[in-house]
Amino acid sequence: MKAIRVKEFGPAEVMGLEEVADLTPGPGQVVVKVAAVGVNPVDTYIRSGLYRPDLKLPYTPGQDAAGVISAVGPGVEHRKVGQRVYVASSISGTYAEQVLCKEFQTHPLPDGVSFGQGAALGVPYGAAFRALFQRAQAQAGETVLVHGASGGVGIAAVQLASAAGLNVIGTAGNKDGLELVRAQGANHVLNHHSTGYLDKISDLTCGKGIDIILEMLANVNLDKDLGVVATNGRIVVIGSRGRVEIDPRAAMGKEANILGMTLFNASERELACMHAAFWAGLKNGTLRPIVSRELPLTDAAVAHHAVIEASTLGKIVLLP
Repeated sequence: MKAIRVKEFGPAEVMGLEEVADLTPGPGQVVVKVAAVGVNPVDTYIRSGLYRPDLKLPYTPGQDAAGVISAVGPGVEHRKVGQRVYVASSISGTYAEQVLCKEFQTHPLPDGVSFGQGAALGVPYGAAFRALFQRAQAQAGETVLVHGASGGVGIAAVQLASAAGLNVIGTAGNKDGLELVRAQGANHVLNHHSTGYLDKISDLTCGKGIDIILEMLANVNLDKDLGVVATNGRIVVIGSRGRVEIDPRAAMGKEANILGMTLFNASERELACMHAAFWAGLKNGTLRPIVSRELPLTDAAVAHHAVIEASTLGKIVLLP
């Protein structure tokens, strides 16, 4: 089979397509023939050496994929050959024609959901779900501000929050992004490139402020978030690309909570909870991943450059 391999940490161009041995499942494992691969910003951080510098080289990148189970190992009881699944984490890495997984790193993909959409689920929807419900303990009727709502995690957060009965305010940086966010269920949209865009929050919340803020770029926005968060509000840091200075007194007066979040800390029970929710949402149509760009697996480097650009809407997927 063909797979992307990283032999040294560095820029996107360190990734190369190679011929490697086909995969064989061991006890409790399955092999998935990959139809689509999800590309996430975290993939670029790992490849650069910023995250997981202890990772053994060479390796195949990727957390997310979708396809059909082609082989099962001894002891596998809940997956079968020919079953459509999406992959959320794996043993071997997903940027390949095949991926080796533990049985429950694969999840059934409902009919009517494309493989591209399935590949867009794991990291984006997992991060959004964990931030909203496992960290912020979101409740129906609360107001949530989703920064960068036109990206993969942002779209997932808007759909999940809207389906759960929250009042959703989403931001994006251009007309197309704003229209996309509104179409996903946001009650209000704001252009985060407009001067003073957060000044509208008071009117949109009747002076109360935001109950939950999902922060994708904390190094830019965290200090501003403290100005619009409600009393007892929660700010969940999903992403940051540097350091930031804040005034702690802004949090003290409102008794606001600043919460960190990483999907890799989720327990098995928490992971099972979120994937059960994704199955239900995919079945009833409230969750509908948006794939904006499909590239061949050979263009993995192009995808890595594109996924960290602010102008990217929805998900980028690779096609083996």
